[in-house]
Formats: sequence, C-alpha cells, structure tokens
Amino acid sequence: MTLSATVSGLNSAPAAVAAQEEAARLKPPEPARKRVSRSGIRAPWWFLVPALGIYLFIVVWPSITGAIYSFTDWNGLASDWSFVGFENFAEVFSDRRAVAALVNTVVLAAVVMVVQNVIGLGLALAVNNTIKSRSILKVVFFAPVVLTPLVAGYIWSYLLAPEGGINSVLSSVGLSDLAHDWLGDPNTALFAICGEIIWQFSGYSIVIFLAGLQAVPEEVLEAATIDGAGVWRRFFSVILPLLNGAIVINLMLSLIGGLKQFDQVMAMTGGGPGTATETISTTIYKSAFSTGEYPVSIALAVVMTILIAVLASVQFRLTSRKTD
Repeated sequence: MTLSATVSGLNSAPAAVAAQEEAARLKPPEPARKRVSRSGIRAPWWFLVPALGIYLFIVVWPSITGAIYSFTDWNGLASDWSFVGFENFAEVFSDRRAVAALVNTVVLAAVVMVVQNVIGLGLALAVNNTIKSRSILKVVFFAPVVLTPLVAGYIWSYLLAPEGGINSVLSSVGLSDLAHDWLGDPNTALFAICGEIIWQFSGYSIVIFLAGLQAVPEEVLEAATIDGAGVWRRFFSVILPLLNGAIVINLMLSLIGGLKQFDQVMAMTGGGPGTATETISTTIYKSAFSTGEYPVSIALAVVMTILIAVLASVQFRLTSRKTD
C-alpha cells in the first residue's frame, strides 16, 4: 500500500511541475514599481540659483553689454551714446595694426598648438616608460607651469636680450654667429614668444597625455606585439587612436590659449618691434587704455570671441572621433 502510493506520487511529480510552470507563464506580470520622485533623491534645482546668478552677473551680462556697445560711439565714461552700426567693425578691419594683430594671433596660436602638443606627447611617451627618474622628470617638466605667465615672460625677456643668457651661452660654445637680438628683430620676435609659451605650458600637455597613456590597456599592447607590430606600428595603430580624447583636449586648450595670448607678449615685447608681435588682446588693451577708442576695442574683442569660437569648433570637429 505504501509502496503503491510512493510510486503514484513519483509518477505525478512531473505533471505537477509542468502545471506550476504553465501557471507561472500565464500569470499576468506584476505592475512596475512606482518610480521614486526625483525630489526625494535629488537636491531641488533652486540650489543652482546662487551660482547661476553670479555667472549671469559676472560673465553673461557684461558680454551682452559689451556686444551692444560695439555698435555704438560710447567713449567709456559718458552715459549718453548712439548706435553707429558696423562702423567700429569696419574700422577694425581697415586698421593696419588690428589686421596685423589678427594675423599674428593666428600664427602664434597655430605654432603653439602644433609644437606644444608634439613635444608634450613625446615627453609623455618618454616619462611613461619604466625609467627610474620618471617621477623627478614629471616634476621638472611641470615646474614651469607653476610660474605666473607675466613672471615667465620677464625671465625670458632677460634671457633673450642681446647680452642675455642665451647669446652668452652661444658665444661661450663658439656659436657667436648665431647670437641675435631675438626680441628686437621683427622676423624672430613672434617665434621667440612662441618658444617661451611652449616651454611654459608643455607641462599641461604632458600631464593630460600621461593620463591617456596610463589608460591604454596593457592587454591591447601585448596582443599587438604578439601579432608582430613594431614600435611605430603600435604607436600609430594602437596608442594614437586610444589617445584621441587627450589629443582633442590638448589641442583645444592650446589653441584657445594661443588665441587669447596677452601676458607673455606684454612682458617680452609689448607688441613690438612695430607691430611684429601685436596680438588681438594687446591691441584691445592699447585701444581701450592708451588711445581711448573704447568702441573699437570692444568691436575687436567681439571679433576675437567669434574667431575663437569658430576655430575651436572647427578644430574640435576635425580632431574628435565619432563613436556609435
């Protein structure tokens, strides 16, 4: 009797399991859990009001006001002014000094952007290797960044003077023919300033490139090595594509920094000799505070803003890699 019941129970077990599975399949899904209100997990949006108000007061409102004044004859002091249309912008593009400043600014930004990032990437690759002195080298390469740009400019103006350190070193090693008035020659003054900027701010590029290099997976490099890729092949086919983010950031920062350059130029040459090293920023400063041409200086500032926005956007689109 007991044996028969046991056998009957064993025979009915698969049927019971199948019935439970069918019931679970036919059971209607449970309603989705009610979403937690955002107000319960996030700070109210009005916490942004103080910071947003300060930003609007310090950045947005002065920018809008300045853009309006660029179309007026405001003298910087009087409360009465009138609109003059595009007269100030026409004067900007007809002024020889302003046009020279535009050209110099673009040349300076292009040279700094290319050379600074090439040097920064090369030094980052060198420091990223397992050499014993890499920690000291990181400090040495980044040390110039700590200097105030104005101080660094004055230091280099003494080094590049006719009787300065660089010419003295050249003379002491038998290269006196290369000694030169670096900042007094219109052909070399702008590039001397570029050299100072590259020397000071390459540390930024090195730090950003190092962060990108340390994020490259070792497994990928090992796989490329196993597949027979050499040093240059690994660099161009593996490392460089994975550094795309760091490259875009560095190019953007160096381009914008070069386009709005002011401190080093004023410290080293003051825009001279002639207009050889005038930039948009130095021309804005001189137009506003030396000659009192406030509307023209504001119009030039608007032109610089548009130039930076356009070139930065083009550079970003050309260098950034689209991902699906």
